[in-house]
Amino acid sequence: MLIDWRRAARWLIALAVLWACSAACVAPAARPPGQPFQLGISVLLHDRLNLVEGKNVGLITNPTGVNRELVSDIDLLAHAPGVRLVALFGPEHGIRGAHQAGARVGSNRDPVTGLPVYSLYGKTREPTPAMLKGVDVLVFDIQAVGTRFYTFLYTMADAMKAAAAAHIPIIVLDRPNPIGGILVQGPVLDPKFVSFVGEYPIALRYGMTVGELARLFNGEFHLGADLTVVKMRGWKRAMYYDDTPLQFVIPSPNMPTETTALVYPGMGLVEGTNVSEGRGTTLPFQLTGAPWIDADALAQALNAKKLPGVRFRPAHFTPTFSKYQGKPCNGVQVHVIDRSTFNPVIVGLTVIRTIHDMYPKDFAFKASHFDLLIGNDWVRQDIENGVPVVQMVGRWQPDLARFKRVREKYLLYR
Repeated sequence: MLIDWRRAARWLIALAVLWACSAACVAPAARPPGQPFQLGISVLLHDRLNLVEGKNVGLITNPTGVNRELVSDIDLLAHAPGVRLVALFGPEHGIRGAHQAGARVGSNRDPVTGLPVYSLYGKTREPTPAMLKGVDVLVFDIQAVGTRFYTFLYTMADAMKAAAAAHIPIIVLDRPNPIGGILVQGPVLDPKFVSFVGEYPIALRYGMTVGELARLFNGEFHLGADLTVVKMRGWKRAMYYDDTPLQFVIPSPNMPTETTALVYPGMGLVEGTNVSEGRGTTLPFQLTGAPWIDADALAQALNAKKLPGVRFRPAHFTPTFSKYQGKPCNGVQVHVIDRSTFNPVIVGLTVIRTIHDMYPKDFAFKASHFDLLIGNDWVRQDIENGVPVVQMVGRWQPDLARFKRVREKYLLYR
């Protein structure tokens, strides 16, 4: 059969036009470009350099203090025109993040810049007058993780108090809350349980950026700081860290991923027990267990509770350090299925309560440590007395509601 090439070509052209029209009808309308995402450090250098220009700057930071291109604040400020970077201050884990949790960090000199590095997790936890001699302004830029029991928050607060006493301003360069800025969960700290893992009565998951929290500390607890918060651009409260264009830089050795940060408000409480919280594995706080646990039985018991947004998988691991170092442990891995419904505090307490009930002869609280983490002593007592987790949640709601009302006054992003 002979092919009419002209007729076939007309059919092909018609089909192409029809396809193009259909595509145009269903294609989404072009969106105007959104506000470009900028961290506080970039806004400072590009638009608010006057805050540090011509001044001797002291910088409180760690490896998370970087711009979008992962260039360190230390290098950025050291080479900023008209800025004299004269001193560095490091929090827990050190300015380069090399030290494990709780390890005392000494003062030294930065090998790259030759600047003095003062430890704020050694003999003192706030800058002393001698450390601040010759400093005209303090700058704070450290990534927090959205959980109350993280010492960087109180390094910031103590630096604010020291700056106030020395009559020098302090600038907080804002960064995202990696677990979002909307959900506020868990008990508010009882002031009787103040410590360096909880200096102020805020919720366990506080739902604020570090800059917003600095404003709250200054306003509610009268720190007296001459505080400036350099806001981010393009950050929305509903954003988790992976909704931003940023690369995740580990803020501490046992906080390797955004998922670690998400489970941490609840699974971090396991630290206050004799159960491994997964330190010494590649999945700290996502793995939990002990040599005396039956992994399959625990996973089955936890999954039977049908907690929203989470599943538990039997897991076996051997920590290379910390609890049960070198000993095979059995337990579960926490898998977040839906972070919009996942409540890390309820999950963490349910895990602890379930292990407590299943292994009453083996399980033990490290009472003082657990109480400091949770911020009271009644949650531990309720677990020991068989009170359901849902009743504990109900008990902390009035204080949580009051905190939410206070928090609203200090939010910078709406």
